[in-house]
Amino acid sequence: METKISSKGQVVLPKALRDKRRWKIGTRLTVEERVDGVLLKPVEKTKKLTIDDWAGIFRYKGPTRTIGEMDAAIVEEVRRRHARGRY
Repeated sequence: METKISSKGQVVLPKALRDKRRWKIGTRLTVEERVDGVLLKPVEKTKKLTIDDWAGIFRYKGPTRTIGEMDAAIVEEVRRRHARGRY
């Protein structure tokens, strides 16, 4: 397969290659310079995360804490940081 650079600096990738790679119109590619040429790779699409994706990501393995205990721990940490000049 061969292609050429247009006057605008564009390169047309052969249809057979685009079809094989499933690169449609608008596919974003990263361009990596190599010693022997360039490497084109599709930009990975980032999945939009839902609340279900985040659920359980920060698993706590200790005993269950009450809201009062959590509030007290926050106050204690703020006081500790304040005493160190962090706030």
